[in-house]
Amino acid sequence: MSKKIVFATNNAHKLNEVRAILGENIEVQSLRDINCYDDIPETADTLEGNALLKARYIYERYGVDCFADDTGLEVEALNGAPGVYSARYADENGHNSEANMQKLLKELDGVENRKAQFRTAIIVIVNGKEHLFEGIVKGSIIKTRKGTSGFGYDPIFVPEGYDKTFAELGDDIKNKISHRAVATQKLCKFLLK
Repeated sequence: MSKKIVFATNNAHKLNEVRAILGENIEVQSLRDINCYDDIPETADTLEGNALLKARYIYERYGVDCFADDTGLEVEALNGAPGVYSARYADENGHNSEANMQKLLKELDGVENRKAQFRTAIIVIVNGKEHLFEGIVKGSIIKTRKGTSGFGYDPIFVPEGYDKTFAELGDDIKNKISHRAVATQKLCKFLLK
């Protein structure tokens, strides 16, 4: 019998990615599965803070074991920006990946240091107890977008040890090496122990 847990996200890409990583041992339910259609606030100034806000929101209102994540792209030359504001970097209303990429590439125009990392923070609440898991993948920002799979900044981020962007590598490889994969593997070990 598989264990059930709710993933506090409305992002279908993230939901599919996490379900693929966790496999059949853990049934990941969406917010829709528990009839939650709320726009959960993400008002913290850290990735961990946003993940905690979302997880607590679901746990307190629905009383179910759940987890939430927040992910940021941290660019060394920009002092860690866009970071917690990655999804709404170009527009505070958010989630315009194309505009976000264009803004980032413009800000890095002429900059030699292209080092960056994706960082994911996952907060899981099981039986009322909160736990944090983190995943980081280091890499660099290229000058022009490449590839069509993935989402967000995937077409301009090349992970260390590879010569292709996340968007070129495809979901199978990305789901093994990404920041979310690292954090989700830690979550999986915790849930299955």
